[in-house]
Amino acid sequence: MRFFNTEGPVNCEKHYCLPPLARFDLAELLALISQEKYFLLHAPRQTGKTTCLLALAQQINQDGQYHAVYANIEGAQAHREDVDKGITTVITDIAAWAHDLVGDAAAVTLAAETLATTTPASALGVFLSRWCQQLDKPLVLMLDEVDALVGDTLISLLRQLRAGYPKRPKQFPHSLILCGVRDIQDYRIRSDAQKTVITGGSAFNIKAKSLRLGDFSRAEVNRLLLEHTTETGQLFTTEAFDLVWDLTSGQPWLVNALAYTTCFELRAGRDRNQPITAELIQQAKEELIQARVTHLDQLADKLQEPRVRRVIEAILAGDQTAEIIPPDDITYVRDLGLIKIAGQLTIANCIYQEVIPRELTFSTQLTIAEQPVWYIMPDGRLDLPKLLAAFQQFFRENSEVWLERFDYKEAGPQLLMQAFLQRIVNGGGRVEREYGLGRRRTDLLVLWRYPGGVQRAVIELKILRDSLEKTLAAGLAQTWEYADRCAADELHLILFDRRPDRAWAEKIWRRAESYRGRPITVWGV
Repeated sequence: MRFFNTEGPVNCEKHYCLPPLARFDLAELLALISQEKYFLLHAPRQTGKTTCLLALAQQINQDGQYHAVYANIEGAQAHREDVDKGITTVITDIAAWAHDLVGDAAAVTLAAETLATTTPASALGVFLSRWCQQLDKPLVLMLDEVDALVGDTLISLLRQLRAGYPKRPKQFPHSLILCGVRDIQDYRIRSDAQKTVITGGSAFNIKAKSLRLGDFSRAEVNRLLLEHTTETGQLFTTEAFDLVWDLTSGQPWLVNALAYTTCFELRAGRDRNQPITAELIQQAKEELIQARVTHLDQLADKLQEPRVRRVIEAILAGDQTAEIIPPDDITYVRDLGLIKIAGQLTIANCIYQEVIPRELTFSTQLTIAEQPVWYIMPDGRLDLPKLLAAFQQFFRENSEVWLERFDYKEAGPQLLMQAFLQRIVNGGGRVEREYGLGRRRTDLLVLWRYPGGVQRAVIELKILRDSLEKTLAAGLAQTWEYADRCAADELHLILFDRRPDRAWAEKIWRRAESYRGRPITVWGV
C-alpha cells in the first residue's frame, strides 16, 4: 500500500504523488537546456526539489539527446573551509551518482585519475572538461544542495564552474542546474583565505536565470489527498479538504505530514470505513506541532539568525516599519519558506504562524509555574478573568527579567502573554493566532473543550505607546470584529503600556467596556 511521504525523494511506486515534471514549467526548463544555459532552481527545504530533478534527469535521458546526471554534493559540507577535501568530495560524489544512476563507470575512473594528478583548486574543472570530451552526448549536469557548501569550498566550486563555462558544450557541461534553498544572489560567502565576504552573484556571474519551485496549488493538494481515497476507499469530508489547505497553504511537506499523521497514525484515521474529518486534521496538526518534528525544528533553528529575526520580529510585533528591513533579508527569509511577500509580508502558512511564537517561547512555557487546574471552573470552562488577572501580576513581577531573555524584544510582551496562555491551554484546548506586519495587534482565539461544548474566547493584544483613548477605541473595534468573525462568546482586550516613566500602579488596571452591544473586558498591563 502506498502512503504519504515525508522523508526524502518521492517514489511514485511507493508514495502518493503528483507528477513531478508537472511541478514546474517543463517547456521553459528544456528551452534553457537547449540554449546551453547555466541556471538555478531553488525552493525551501522539503518542497520536492530533489524529486523533480531526478524525474527531469530521467526524462532527458529517455529522450536521448543529452547525457543527464543528477548529483547531491551535500557531503562536501562536512569539510567546511577545507577546499582540498571539499572539492575532492564534490568530484567523487558526482562520479558516484553518474555511475549509480546512469551506469557511467568511466566517470568514476576519470575522477580518480584527475584527483591523482591535479590540485583540487582546479580539479573540478579538469574533471568536467575531460568527462565531457569522453561522452558521446552533451552533458546536462544537475548539482543539488549547492548552498550546503560553505566558505572557500563553495567559492572554489563556483569559480571553477565559471572558468570552464566558455568551453561548453564539447569540453564542459552543455547545461548546468544548481539547486538549493536560496537564490545565488543571496549567498553571502565568508572567505577565510581572502578575509572578506563574497556574494554568490560575483562568484557565479554566468547565471542565466533563477527558477523557484512553488508550493502545491489548492487543486494539487486535493488531488494528492484523493490518491489516498483511490488507494483505500477512505473519503475526506469537504471540511477536511478545506482545512488541509487553510493550515498548510500548499507547503508540500506540511500537506504530506498532516495527511500521513491523520491517515496512518491517528487511531480513528486508520479506520478506512470512517471518513477523514476536519476534527481529525486539527488533531493531527496539534500532534505535529507538539512532537517538534524535524521539519518544524529546522524552522525554529532558523529563527535565531539575525537576518531572519529582523523580518519575523517586525511581523510578530505588528510593526509598520517594513521599509527599514533590508530587502535582501526579506528575500532570504522568503527563500527559506518562512514568509510570503505577495502584497504584504505575512507568515507563509497557518501552521508556521502557530509554530513560530510557540518555538520562540518553548523554554519559557516549561519554566512558568502556573498549572491548568488552577483556572478550570466547576463546570469545566476556563476561568479567563482569573487567568488574565494572574498574568497581570506575573507580568508585573517578572516582565523585566523575562523580556530581557527574548531575542525578539520588540515582540516580547505579546510572546510572553502567548507563552503564559499556551502553558494553561495545553491542558485541554488550543490557541489560534493572527498577527502580521502593520496590524498593530495580535489576535488570539482560545478554544477550550468542556462537558457542555467548546468555549470560544478572543484575547486581543495591543501595545499602548501614545494615547490611551485612541488605542482603546481602535482595540475595542478590532476585538469586536475578530470575535464576530470567530463566533466567540467571550471578549478580552489587553493593552501593554510601553510608555516611559509610568508606575506599575498606573499600568495595571481592569475595565468593563462594550462595543456594539458586546461586553469586552479591558486589561491594562
